[in-house]
Amino acid sequence: MATPKSTGQCGMCGKSFSKSGMSRHLQSCREKEKMNQDPVSRPGGISEKGFHLAVEGRHSPEYWLHLDVSADAPLAVLDRYLRHTWLECCGHLSAFYINGRERSSRSRHKLARILSPGMQFTHEYDFGDTTELTLRVVWEGDVNAGVAGIRLLARNDPPALACNGCGSASTEICTECIWRGEGLLCDGCAVQHPCDDEMFLPVVNSPRVGQCGYTGD
Repeated sequence: MATPKSTGQCGMCGKSFSKSGMSRHLQSCREKEKMNQDPVSRPGGISEKGFHLAVEGRHSPEYWLHLDVSADAPLAVLDRYLRHTWLECCGHLSAFYINGRERSSRSRHKLARILSPGMQFTHEYDFGDTTELTLRVVWEGDVNAGVAGIRLLARNDPPALACNGCGSASTEICTECIWRGEGLLCDGCAVQHPCDDEMFLPVVNSPRVGQCGYTGD
């Protein structure tokens, strides 16, 4: 099945772009931001060395993020951000896989020692009902990662997931039926669905939608 067209909003200017056009836009928008800011007077400002990372669901690329990350940030900070934004449900274990090597998500190694432009690596959360992410280093240079060490540059708009019953916008997923292609439900069809509502999870903007106990909270 073809991947639906994906769009998202730039966090710097608020304008919407396609997934394929967002990287190009962010490069030009970053230059405009740089001209309008004074990095000397702003802690964690635009002069900090770091990386622009593109992140997407490995099996669901319609979910994606663009991030500015400080070169001084450790892998553990990146893991915490991904958990908070997209993944955390039950405190599962996670890990990065970089250059064929597994690296602990609690690693204090700074990204400057690990990453380089063009590099692609992966992140896995929950080694049972696993959510896999692909990360790519788009660019290395001066970034504005702020005091937290990570800034969200852009995120996909919520994909339109049609109800399997009537075709309208789905709001719930029946985890018992989703594997048969029958689990996406609108509010009306959810009321009539034969499975117990304890099997339902909300439709949320994350590649972990419908997995384990993930609710997006």
